[in-house]
Parts: sequence; structure tokens; C-alpha cells
Amino acid sequence: MCITGMGWTTALGDGLDEVWRQLTNGRVGIRESVGADRPPAALLTDGGPAGPPSERQVSLAVTTASAALRDAGCPAGDVDTLVLGSSLGPHLDDAAEISPHALTAAVAEQLGVAGSASVSTACSSGADAVLAGAALLTGGEADRCLCGGIDLLTEGKLLGHRALGTLAASGTVRPFDTDRDGTLFGEGAGFLLLETRAAATARGTRILGELRGWGASNDGTGPTAPDETGAGAVLAVRRALARAGADARDIAVINAHGTGTRANDTAEAACYGTVFGPESEAVVFATKPALGHTLGATGALEAIALLLALRHGSVPPLPHTRTVMPELTLPLAADGPREFTGSLGISLTLGFGGFNTCLLLAAPEQLTAVGDAA
Repeated sequence: MCITGMGWTTALGDGLDEVWRQLTNGRVGIRESVGADRPPAALLTDGGPAGPPSERQVSLAVTTASAALRDAGCPAGDVDTLVLGSSLGPHLDDAAEISPHALTAAVAEQLGVAGSASVSTACSSGADAVLAGAALLTGGEADRCLCGGIDLLTEGKLLGHRALGTLAASGTVRPFDTDRDGTLFGEGAGFLLLETRAAATARGTRILGELRGWGASNDGTGPTAPDETGAGAVLAVRRALARAGADARDIAVINAHGTGTRANDTAEAACYGTVFGPESEAVVFATKPALGHTLGATGALEAIALLLALRHGSVPPLPHTRTVMPELTLPLAADGPREFTGSLGISLTLGFGGFNTCLLLAAPEQLTAVGDAA
């Protein structure tokens, strides 16, 4: 599957190159929140769209999806299906009680996309939206799918995670640090335009990257905590490798879920140790220290970040990670940007409810029209 357009809205802004520069420079979007009882969070810089939660979600989705279409140079009318992922969206806070499907249909209607589908698999929603779009394309149900994820911080989500004890008391997100103590919320949206190679060739567009493989699994361990052995995540990664016809040794870079919670980082480290082994040189990075945990948006945002890493051959640092947990044996970009060599990477998301999703992405041979590529 060809990726021909990308767009994101984050706590560090919405320009692809500008946000990437800030990440590379170690900038973070997590700031103190207004109100003594609210933890720090990576809120949108301009406060985001106004209005009730459901209206805010539709507005941000339309704005960000439109940016991805502009990046692709593709009219919305040429897209077959919008696939939109979110965790619970505005359902805990909006009295309107609009279903996720209705919200996605509203976004598609405002964009001018004929078909729509919604995905809600907790923190894996954005990645699963990309996976679902790829399934539609490979199954011959569509030629182009606009896939993404979105979540805005609401009081309901904040109260829920406080009750679960997942929020970092330190005020920082420190993935894979021996002293990690939790995660912090972020707001955002991310979209990618997926096209079959035939569809991309027909309009002579540039290729930003390829979705070579994808895999998913479910732990079934519990409603929130992952299987700390990493077995479910291992299955998702190996399924993505198998679909791509790739070996673990081919992977040069890993965009980790990296929430900074004890359980999640333990499960991820175990997964990487099992799949890649101690001799692997695949570089691990994570964006949640800078962008916060954006829940249903995170998989889409991290797929974009992985594509940018593959484009530049380097990853941004983890600004707050100081002492790397010994269970993680792969190289980690903890003390500054880190370069790597290779054209394949994976992005892994681990969601509440045991959802594990892995996307395997490839750098393009060159950022030119597909008909001119080597």
C-alpha cells in the first residue's frame, strides 16, 4: 500500500516538518494545565476548536484530514472511504450521545468523502484505522482510503485514568526509564492517505512511504493492563513481519508505544527482546514524552512520526529518560537524536482491552512521482 499524504495536529503544532524539528530538538508539548487539580498535559497550542466535545472532534478531524489530502494533492471526492479511529471520543462528556459511527459520517460528509467506517479499539484505534484501510484496499473494496485517529482531552477521560492510577506524578513521561511512573495525556489528530499502487500510478503522485505489513492480536489478559510477558505484542509484530515478507533483522527503527507506565514498558521490552534479541541494532524511540498520550490518535500520529524518521534516517530523543531499564536491550535514543541505517521500521501500539497492533512501514525510494520512481 502506498502512503501519499499525511497530516497531523499536535501540541507542538501542525506542520509536518516543523513538528519534526521540534521533536528532534527535544522540545515537549506537555505543559502545566489550568487548575490546581489538573495534571500537566499536551494540549493543542491554540486550545483547539471550540464548542461541545462532539463538535470539537468533528472540526479537528476535518481540519487535519484536509491537510493530509492537500499534502497528497488528492481531491476528497476521489477517496473511497474515510476510516476514523478514536477511543471513546466525546461519549463520556457530551450529552448529545452521538455514536462514533455518526461522528465519522459527519466528518466524511463535511470532507466530501463518499464512504466511512469507524474504529474504537482504545489506544490502538488510530493504528487499527490504518490496518482497516489497508484491508479494504487489499480486498479490492477501495482504491483510496483516508485513515486516521483523533482524541481530545475531556474530564471523563481524565477522571477515568486518575482512577486507574496511570498518570505520572512526576509531571514527565519517561519511557523505559527505571524510574518511570506513568503517562500524561495529549490531544491530537493524525491522518494518512493510503492508495493502491495502481491508483497512485494513475494520478502520477509522489510516494511518501509504503505500508508493507500489519498485524494485530488481543491479549485477553484484562481490561487495562497488558500481558507483561509481551506474548500478545510478539504475535502482532510477527504477523506484520510475515505479511511483509520481512525478517526481524530487516527492521532498522521502532516507534514504541512507550507510555512510561510500569506495566506497558515491561510488556514492550519483553516483546522486543523476544522478537529482535539482544544483538539487534534496531533503534527505539517514542513521541509520548513530547506529544503526550493521545489515546485513539496515537497510532496514526506515531505512524507519521515513523515515516518521518525513515525519511531523515534519524529519530528524536526521549528528553526525560535517564537510566534505561535493563530489560530493554535494543539501542534507545535517550540522550539525543540518533541516526540509523535502513529503510524498514515498525510502529507498535498497545491498547486497553489487550489490543496490540503493529504497522510495518518502508521508506520510499525517492520522493518523486510514482511513475518516475526507480
